[in-house]
Amino acid sequence: MTSIPYGHWPSPISAELLTAQGVRISEPQAVGDYVYWLESRPQEKGRSALVRESGGIREDLLPAPHSIRTRAHEYGGAPYLATASAIFYVLDSDQRIYRYDLASNKTQALTPEGAYRYADFCYDAARTRLIAVREDCTQDAHQPSSSSIIALDLTSGEIHTLAQGDDFYSNPRLSPDGNQFSYLYWNHPNMPWDGTECVLAQLNQRGDIINRAVIAGGASESIFQPQWSPTGELFFVSDRSNWWNIYRWTGTEAEAVCVMEAEFATPQWVFGMSCYGFLSAHEIFCCFSQEGYWQLGNIDLTTGKLNIIPSELRDIANIHCHNGKGYFIAASAKQSAQLWFYDADGSQEKIAPLTTTAQLIAADFFATPQPIEFPTRDGESARGFFYPPTNPDIKTTANQLPPLLVMCHGGPTGASESSLNLKIQFWTSRGFAVLDVNYRGSTGYGRRYRDRLKNNWGITDVIDVCSGVDYLAAQNLIDKNKVAIRGSSAGGYTVLAALTFSDVFKAGASLYGIGDLEALARDTHKFEAHYLDSLVGEYPAQQETYRARSPIHHIEQLNCPVIFLQGLQDKVVPPAQAEAMVAALQQKGIMTQYVTFEEEAHGFRQAQNIQRALTEELNFYLTVFGDK
Repeated sequence: MTSIPYGHWPSPISAELLTAQGVRISEPQAVGDYVYWLESRPQEKGRSALVRESGGIREDLLPAPHSIRTRAHEYGGAPYLATASAIFYVLDSDQRIYRYDLASNKTQALTPEGAYRYADFCYDAARTRLIAVREDCTQDAHQPSSSSIIALDLTSGEIHTLAQGDDFYSNPRLSPDGNQFSYLYWNHPNMPWDGTECVLAQLNQRGDIINRAVIAGGASESIFQPQWSPTGELFFVSDRSNWWNIYRWTGTEAEAVCVMEAEFATPQWVFGMSCYGFLSAHEIFCCFSQEGYWQLGNIDLTTGKLNIIPSELRDIANIHCHNGKGYFIAASAKQSAQLWFYDADGSQEKIAPLTTTAQLIAADFFATPQPIEFPTRDGESARGFFYPPTNPDIKTTANQLPPLLVMCHGGPTGASESSLNLKIQFWTSRGFAVLDVNYRGSTGYGRRYRDRLKNNWGITDVIDVCSGVDYLAAQNLIDKNKVAIRGSSAGGYTVLAALTFSDVFKAGASLYGIGDLEALARDTHKFEAHYLDSLVGEYPAQQETYRARSPIHHIEQLNCPVIFLQGLQDKVVPPAQAEAMVAALQQKGIMTQYVTFEEEAHGFRQAQNIQRALTEELNFYLTVFGDK
């Protein structure tokens, strides 16, 4: 072992390794003997490939450069649907719906060219049609003029509108007999985790809606994942009790299936999110979160009893059930996210990976997340995960303390994960301590904790990241003179606000972050056009509040170095946000670095860009801390 200063430890977790192992698996579906999923591949310029497997034989269904991705709501999700005879999907290059015939291996475009986006499909076999959510962008590609649920006749190609008039729709689903139809809708200024409404409708023989009723939800109740059971009962998740629990519609009321202080849902940032499915008519396979950790479980619908399935897996998502098996994406503290399956057939439960990624790094290089709850400067408490610097090849000295990197998750309605994240291990293996903060407003701790950020964005989250540093410094776990903060998107705003309105941090990294709340309110996409109404206040009525909390208007208070990393195709947080901050800091003579990526949008997908961003950020911190 050698003694090397913190931050300079040689690490096998390189930026190149991150992208080599950076394939992200999502959205499993099982039909017949096949299991399908999507793979986002940094080495192929971020292409989203459709993969299927049967009997151990795996193949891509479409060759490069075909990428399956929808731009609906900008964040996308649910861009394909697998059936026994065909795959329906959205091609990223033109946002049209295509059908891939499994018998002939031929592809056919189903929707005409035009400025439309489609997602969240449902197949109506009895009427030979495909149901989907559609955004109309014919007037303005940046701000869709309308959203609707449409039915595409697969014989004639005609499109029929089933639901329209509300700002947003999701989860269109048919009952097993095809006679009932359910979906979610919500309207500005609500986001889907604020308030959604669940519709139950009757269909006639042609598939027209002849009766429609809202059975759950409202302005202050979030409904998630309405889904039909094999026997034709409608289930959904509601947070009416403070916790997102599963409910069943009896025909006259919603009854709780299993009452727990746990979250059986997560914020609906993308289409197709799923936290439960039906193994049979009497058994639900599910995942749920408590104290920031996700677990697996079975719910017996006869007794309402939840059986926790023992597992080391964390950050579980994308549950899909088929023929008595459950498929899902999960990771552990030592293993990155993989596709897994659960089989309860027989006397013993079985959990096994369907995909595997070679673990090229020994597990003793991985820092283990330590859950912490710490007091905040305003007399409450916040949560987070602390990662101590970890490297088996390095000997530390008693008179040294590590630098700290505070991480702010995006959203801000989101949560930090507790499973293996090589982007965190990139830092800890080099001698940085990391605090991944679940500031008040994060999910996984009930609606009241989530709502704590309402009207307080830029205040409560800043208090929490500063309080986390206070706590670790008091424990003598970090060098309080070498503390940096980083975050992307909404997390980037918390970074810039913390740098401006506190003196805790010595450096910061804003990845496509927000410096001007007014500019964001005036220039962002439809999905988040009124998101700030609840986080900050209505605009322009509360313009002064926006200006008071915007770092760009208080640049005289920002006196430490900042690195900005920005995709030039970003429509969520346009480059102008970063450029205004960079210009203001440069005019003050503050050390500033602006790193741009020509082909990237909101988030970096291409391998060389991910590598460059990490390398530039590391070098920036070492320079600021005087270690380079």
